[in-house]
Amino acid sequence: MNKSELMKIANEVRKGALTGVFHAKSGHPGGSLSAADLYTYLFFEEMNVDPKNPEKADRDRFVLSKGHTAPGYYAALALRGFFPIEDMTTLRHVGSYLQGHPDMKGIPGVDMSSGSLGQGVSAAVGMAISAKLSGEDYRVYTLLGDGEIQEGQVWEAAMLAGFRKLDNLVLIVDNNGLQIDGKIEEVNSPYPIDKKFEAFNFHTISIDGHDFEAIDAAFREAREVKGKPTVIIAKTVKGKGVSFMENQASWHGVAPNQEQYKAAMEELEKAGEALCQK
Repeated sequence: MNKSELMKIANEVRKGALTGVFHAKSGHPGGSLSAADLYTYLFFEEMNVDPKNPEKADRDRFVLSKGHTAPGYYAALALRGFFPIEDMTTLRHVGSYLQGHPDMKGIPGVDMSSGSLGQGVSAAVGMAISAKLSGEDYRVYTLLGDGEIQEGQVWEAAMLAGFRKLDNLVLIVDNNGLQIDGKIEEVNSPYPIDKKFEAFNFHTISIDGHDFEAIDAAFREAREVKGKPTVIIAKTVKGKGVSFMENQASWHGVAPNQEQYKAAMEELEKAGEALCQK
């Protein structure tokens, strides 16, 4: 799939995420939008998954460690064919299978229930160890927030991953620089992120998380790494794609009202039309 096609899908992922959060009247748009390009590349280019057989034994695994950005995750899964995109309007509603955080028991394509920050990466490490022990060749991917890596459990898991030389594991850090309380370097700075992971025996790659050529090159590089896990540190913009949400910590966990939703969707529609003309 070429860069233009991936950009179009990512734009639809952003629309789907916002639609879900708007109809729920709650949720987390900022981080869903910053990670939309990463979700798109993972599910439409990188990962071995099959919407017709979500639980096939040799599928690649994905764990959304920053589980609150489920709206973007769900939109990507829906567009990939795991369930109808129309169901995004039921997000967080009573009785809906699309709950506020990923639920492996009720959502096709979800490999791990997550939400408590720091825990998802541990599950991903366990999956990668399991593949090694059983001689399976599936790969494991997990997406973390940059605020999330302030959690100690992340580094316990990283220590084990490096020690076990899990070259079938790829961590992706959505480095948008903001968390619910503000700038990450003012709350509890995790910088330098690359040097910290290097100390845990990780191969580190730093990229622009909105550049599909850079994203593609990073995941290709990760596949060539032997004897150690990889972390891709993706520099992103919180709220990417909606001008009034970009780089605003206030949009971490707030749903748009009717007027804001209309403005955001009109902006994304125009972006989609521009991509179609390329």
